[in-house]
Amino acid sequence: MCAAVVYTVGAARLRRRGDAWPWRRDCVFAAGCAAVVWGLAGPVPGGPFTAHTGRHLLTAMAGPALLAAARPLTLVLRLLPPGRPRRGLLRVAHSPAAGGLLFPPVAAAVDVGGLWLLYRTDLWEAAHRHALLGGLLELHMLLAGLLFAMAVCRLDPVRGRCGLPLRAVTLLAAGAAHAVLAKSLYLSGPPGTAFAAADLRAGAQLMYYGGDAVEVFLALVLAVQWYAATGRRRARQAARDAVPAGAR
Repeated sequence: MCAAVVYTVGAARLRRRGDAWPWRRDCVFAAGCAAVVWGLAGPVPGGPFTAHTGRHLLTAMAGPALLAAARPLTLVLRLLPPGRPRRGLLRVAHSPAAGGLLFPPVAAAVDVGGLWLLYRTDLWEAAHRHALLGGLLELHMLLAGLLFAMAVCRLDPVRGRCGLPLRAVTLLAAGAAHAVLAKSLYLSGPPGTAFAAADLRAGAQLMYYGGDAVEVFLALVLAVQWYAATGRRRARQAARDAVPAGAR
C-alpha cells in the first residue's frame, strides 16, 4: 500500500500547484493496490484451486488493469522537474525495448502465454515444490498483467502509436485465449495436481467469468478513448467548416 500513499501524495502536490488531476484516478490506483495486496496476502474463500484462481484474478488481472487506468507514469512525469531524472525516465519509456514489450500482441503473448505454461505444463507442480519459483511466478503474473493492461489502455506516454483497432482485436484475442484456458481447466486440472472435481470446476468458472469482467473494464477504457477521439475529430471538422471559404 506504500505505492498508493506515494501516488496520493504526488497527486495532492500536483493539485496544490494548480495542475488538474482528477480525484477518480487516486481512487482507481488505491483500488488497484488493494486488489494486488489482497490477492497476495488476503484470505480468499473456496477450495485450494478456487482460492488460487481468486488470487490470480486480483493480482494478475483486476489489480494491474486498475493501476494502468490510473496513469502512474503520467503522474511521475508531471511531478519530475526538467532535468536528468525526467529525461532518463522518458528515454526508458520511449526506448525500442519498451516499445516492443508494449506492442499489444507481444504483451498479450507474454501475459496469456505465461498462464498457459503455468496451468498446462508441470510448472504449477514445480512452483509448489520450490518456494522461490512460486514467488517468481507471482511476480511474473503481476508484471505481465500490468504490461498487458498498459499496452491495451495506452494511457501513459510510451513509445509507439498503436491504434484502437489493433488494441481492441488484441483484447478480444487475449480474452478468447483466457476463456479457452478456463474451459480446459474445468475438464482437467494442471498436470501433477489432484484437486476435487467441485473445487476445480468452481475455480475454472471463477477464472472464466472473472476474466470476462476485467476484459469488459478494459473494453470500456477503449470505448471512452474512441468516444473522445471521435469528439475531437468532429470538433476540428466543425471548426474548419465554420471558416468562410475565402478565408481559408
